[in-house]
Amino acid sequence: MQTIHLLIPEIALLVLTCTVLIIDLFRDQNNKKLTYSITQLSLATVVGLCLWYWPNESREVFYDQFIVDSLSQFLKISILITLLIVLGYTRQYVEQKKFPYGEFHLLTLFSALGMMVLVSSQSFLVLYLGIELLSLPLYALVVINRTSGQSAEAGLKYFVMGALASGLLLYGISLVFGVTQSLNFLDISLNILNTSDLYSILILQFGILFILAGVAFKLGAVPFHMWVPDVYEGAPSAVTVIIATAPKIAVFGMMCRLFLEGFPLFYPLWQNVMVGLAVLSLALGNILAIAQTNLKRMLGYSTISHIGFLLLGFLAGEAGGFTPSLFYIMTYVLVTAGVFGVILALSNKHKEINEINDLAGLSRRHPWLSFLMLIMMFSLAGVPPTVGFYAKFLVLNALIKANLLWLAVLAMLFSIIGAFYYL
Repeated sequence: MQTIHLLIPEIALLVLTCTVLIIDLFRDQNNKKLTYSITQLSLATVVGLCLWYWPNESREVFYDQFIVDSLSQFLKISILITLLIVLGYTRQYVEQKKFPYGEFHLLTLFSALGMMVLVSSQSFLVLYLGIELLSLPLYALVVINRTSGQSAEAGLKYFVMGALASGLLLYGISLVFGVTQSLNFLDISLNILNTSDLYSILILQFGILFILAGVAFKLGAVPFHMWVPDVYEGAPSAVTVIIATAPKIAVFGMMCRLFLEGFPLFYPLWQNVMVGLAVLSLALGNILAIAQTNLKRMLGYSTISHIGFLLLGFLAGEAGGFTPSLFYIMTYVLVTAGVFGVILALSNKHKEINEINDLAGLSRRHPWLSFLMLIMMFSLAGVPPTVGFYAKFLVLNALIKANLLWLAVLAMLFSIIGAFYYL
């Protein structure tokens, strides 16, 4: 009980979400502003609590299963602010499309709670709870447009693939637990250090590979990317922007906890696997994006290529890859939110921006929105002096410091290919 104050942001978000649920149940059906206002107030309140309870040092609660430190608080605040912005400019779209208004905001809040739990996970138990709490509301959000067969198909595909990824993750966790007899990341790391049996080490390697496959699915890395373009295209734009932004920050935080704290001794193993995932993601994402005519599908393949870049920064490891990866994911989330903001601003109840051709003549109709889209596309392509250029530069610099020059050159070549469809 002496450390329960460390959990106040999560407890507050859960209580406020339940409050929104009750208020939405009894509100006047025509007064949608109340639900929206309380949702935004809830997110802003939790941001304030995260700042108020900012830890001076790393603290652990619940038998060292839940960690609160500067990294977790920073990621939580980033997630909450991202959702604040996203919900701000999706409000009009959700009202026009007549989606279930209360459910849209409630599911987003519950998913946000899962993201907060995930970035503070210090054991596999809390990690799995965080992933499921993050994912299950997103499955429901994808099919929130009940009149669209495309949304139903995307939601079903997302759910089935998500269940498969959870199974892979659980199987990997069971193998690691079977050898180390622990669920805590730091204990696992210490027990691995004391493991000399070759058979046990082989089982651990298989377990790590299964866990990595589950993580790669959540990120949308090749070859676990099949759901990304279909969900981006099939889900309503207001839901696509949520899936494309905040969860990526949460999964990045989970990767930092899992691989840097739990499996540092197996660095060569997961580094080699991540190299393969990163190169495949860069290649397939950029090349297939060229052939797309649907704007959201193109952005889906674009996301896959950016995940490749993120993995490149992450696998640079001790040579300074951690900070560039963090900066890269923040930049990607910010710019992606901006791109979808333009798409949502141009959409209305009669016309939704789906195809790239729908943007034709935009500079004449909406010059400011056209200029914003130009800046965002420059940033995604990595054109200087936009923020996307500095993000890619830091990742490439980290790769060169880690003596992975060939990977840096490969990443630059695929960035040039990516610049074609952005421009």
